[in-house]
Amino acid sequence: QVQLVESGGGLVQPGGSLRLSCDVSGIIFRLYNMGWHRQAPGKQRELVAAITGGGSTNYASSVKGRFTISRDNAKKTVTLQMNSLKPEDTAVYYCNVQGRPDWGQGTQVTVSS
Repeated sequence: QVQLVESGGGLVQPGGSLRLSCDVSGIIFRLYNMGWHRQAPGKQRELVAAITGGGSTNYASSVKGRFTISRDNAKKTVTLQMNSLKPEDTAVYYCNVQGRPDWGQGTQVTVSS
């Protein structure tokens, strides 16, 4: 069974930073591409960033230059460093194993003054 546990969310002011983490179990982690998604109230879930098993990355235009995705295959974790946060970044953030329907509970990020 694939298990995904997101953490690191919270309340921050505009311009602030957060680092999200996702602990993964139930798969041979290093073989899979990973992604971070987010869902804001009233909106569809969207892909924010993705990383292959080999470390190649892709970002949504809205976060490019501000967010960085990374992974540690030994620890079986994927992280999302978020800088220069904006109110429109407010959402529940989820990590996902690419090609699988599994989702964790997510972690809430709220950007507000």
